Amino acid sequence: MLRTIVLGLGILGFLAGLFALALHALPPAAIFAFWGALVVVGTIYERYRYKPLEEGRPGSPWVATAERFIDDESGKAVTVYLDPATGERKYVLE
Repeated sequence: MLRTIVLGLGILGFLAGLFALALHALPPAAIFAFWGALVVVGTIYERYRYKPLEEGRPGSPWVATAERFIDDESGKAVTVYLDPATGERKYVLE
């Protein structure tokens, strides 16, 4: 929900920048377009940067670490698994 609101505000800011550019108001256009684009790109990047939680334990070569925490959204325990060869991590609901 919050992500949708932030994304909408970013798009609105970017469109306001384009509108100001059409009116030849360069300083406001640059400010609105820059910050609007930054918010949109940041919100989309955040979605793909932080991996979603997975269901079920991964197979070989994944190894369970001692890291465990409670996920804020689901309220369930999460275990962190590590691939020793690549250093990649998976977050698995328990």
